[in-house]
Amino acid sequence: MKKKSRPITKVANPEPKNIDENWVIWAAWADRITFEEIKEKSGFTEGQVIKLMRKNLRLSSFKLWRKRVNSQSIKHRKKFEKSRKLIRQKINKFDY
Repeated sequence: MKKKSRPITKVANPEPKNIDENWVIWAAWADRITFEEIKEKSGFTEGQVIKLMRKNLRLSSFKLWRKRVNSQSIKHRKKFEKSRKLIRQKINKFDY
């Protein structure tokens, strides 16, 4: 018998099944999940997510996460949408 021709891709950190504190921590680390989406799915506000991350991560990991969140505009929906518009405008300028 022939094995599957398509390899199974394993994700290093798969999404947790239940929406609980573990899911919130996973979502906070994920780049493409905004704080607004976390609020909609779990009920945790941005401040609560920060407190949860501070409580559950080592100090160095928490500092890295905060630095990452503050430097990236994609954790907030409005900033993400604005950055996407700017990128599209730049691309459209180069269309011939």
